Amino acid sequence: MKTKTAAIASLEPVPKREPGANRSSAAASAKPQPVSTNLGVERDAYSVTALSDIIDRSLHAAAARFTLGLSPAALTEAYLDWATHLTFSPGKQLQLIDKAARKALRFNSYLRCCATERGSSEACILPLPQDRRFAGPDWQRWPYNALHQAFLLQQQWWHNATTDIRGVTTQHENIVSFVARQLLDVISPSNWPLTNPEVLRFTRETRGANLIRGFHNFVEDWERAVSGKRPIGAERFVVGRDVAATPGKVVYRNRLIELIQYTPTTPQVHPEPVLIVPAWIMKYYILDLSPKNSLVKYLVDQGFTVFMISWRNPGPEDRDLGMEDYRTLGPMAAMDHISSVMPERQIHAVGYCLGGTLLSITAAAMGRDGDERLKSITLLASQTDFTEAGELMLFINESQLSFLEDMMWEQGFLDAKQMAGAFQILRSNDLIWSKVIHEYLMGERAPMTDLMAWNADATRMPYRMHSEYLRRLFFNNDLAEGRFRAGGQPVVLTDIRAPIFAVGTVWDHVAPWRSTYKIHLQTGNGITYLLTTGGHNAGIVSVIGRTDRSFQVLSSKHDEAYIDPDTYLMRAPRKEGSWWPQWASWLREHSGASALPPPLGVPGQNQDSLQDAPGAYVLQD
Repeated sequence: MKTKTAAIASLEPVPKREPGANRSSAAASAKPQPVSTNLGVERDAYSVTALSDIIDRSLHAAAARFTLGLSPAALTEAYLDWATHLTFSPGKQLQLIDKAARKALRFNSYLRCCATERGSSEACILPLPQDRRFAGPDWQRWPYNALHQAFLLQQQWWHNATTDIRGVTTQHENIVSFVARQLLDVISPSNWPLTNPEVLRFTRETRGANLIRGFHNFVEDWERAVSGKRPIGAERFVVGRDVAATPGKVVYRNRLIELIQYTPTTPQVHPEPVLIVPAWIMKYYILDLSPKNSLVKYLVDQGFTVFMISWRNPGPEDRDLGMEDYRTLGPMAAMDHISSVMPERQIHAVGYCLGGTLLSITAAAMGRDGDERLKSITLLASQTDFTEAGELMLFINESQLSFLEDMMWEQGFLDAKQMAGAFQILRSNDLIWSKVIHEYLMGERAPMTDLMAWNADATRMPYRMHSEYLRRLFFNNDLAEGRFRAGGQPVVLTDIRAPIFAVGTVWDHVAPWRSTYKIHLQTGNGITYLLTTGGHNAGIVSVIGRTDRSFQVLSSKHDEAYIDPDTYLMRAPRKEGSWWPQWASWLREHSGASALPPPLGVPGQNQDSLQDAPGAYVLQD
């Protein structure tokens, strides 16, 4: 706050002409005027400016605590845009009236068939493929079949009412449609005990014990949320013992990262080390969960020397760390240390999510500067073009960004709970209402898994870095359009010379696979693109031996014609199982002959002086 006030107070005042000044005489205007020495007026003016700025930002920050970071102004603007254009669209209104009448007739016919048991009682509307709320047999019996059919018809009508209105901007249309869907989900018959036949049946079978257990679960979750504790069951997954347990040493540390080098498990290793750059929006051990789910352990067992960046959890003192700091103190510092341990060895660099975006920037800057240390680049669910960044783009406009910046400005960072709230809203059926039904109404807790425990171990985001990330990448799309600067100069992805292996996931709501596929339009190198089943996290943690996983993969050379995403889906052969072996095979193809493992840390360094993995930064709350 003091910094902001001082910055405003240091600005030069802009002279203004007094409204009553005499302009009739040129001589008078040319006559030298005495300079005012009343500096107090100027200081007062800038003090008021600073005070008003602080008041506005503080008000926005306070409001953001109750709105999960969503800007009321942005929502209001979207609603007014939709309502105004709908009001002046009588043709659209007639269409909606016609749709409502036809849906009512269809619903009445359905009710008549159900009541008289004559004719077919086939559903008059089917839910979307991903909507499993009404799939159970209890929902197909009277009167619950009528309840859920009425709800789905209403949901479809509101979708028609909030879309395809001439004049409404695409983003405002998406926001209004999204909000309408969220409000309708609140009143879904599946969310209330008296209108959910599965809950009613279970209540009869347990004689109400489920509701008692559910109330106990609710109170327990509320107490843990208020006290800042992790969810029930997460204590069974201790970092360094149950997860993040692959043996290794912290071989380098700076203000922002710890670099972990993992202990080899094979007598010989591939000469090129693997450096993994995870996202700092999450703890690194998403890629080193329990041993059977650990991508790190899999790579080490395949004969690769693996290094992992573990990001420090930033606090208020780190508010001024920017994207350039993350680049230089992150992957660049890590590669510098690896080069000191393994000189003249090129590096297989891997980036996950936001870490992949940062790795792309780093690789482009290295290509621009003639740095040839990268042997290959792997991007896991990472975006380099943000024009189709999914439903997260609902929250990316000037009003929303300013509101979010004011929230971060007050505390110096984006809190993990505030960030988690936005992601939960995006998938409210899966992350909110499903929990309400199963844990509070049914009284049944889902067993805690290593992935769920990791998901509850969130991190913070520095004010400056997150603001730059949202504005320069999401809002302005500077990286894709050649305006993003690293090292004081613009970077372009066409400067990347290393081969690329890119992975997208089918049901990714954070980095939609069609968005990650755009890497084909931005580089001239050979690209191997792999599309795997699963979501943003579960699709990447694709454990060996799972029978419910499959993937498609297709390689393209730099001189081949572009293949669009739809054509890719038709041409890419499908394979069953985990994608990990496919990637490991690709890494081996781009590696040299095996050699003895390198030392842990700098050659000649006493290993007893090195801290064991997972280090200290990952343990920070």
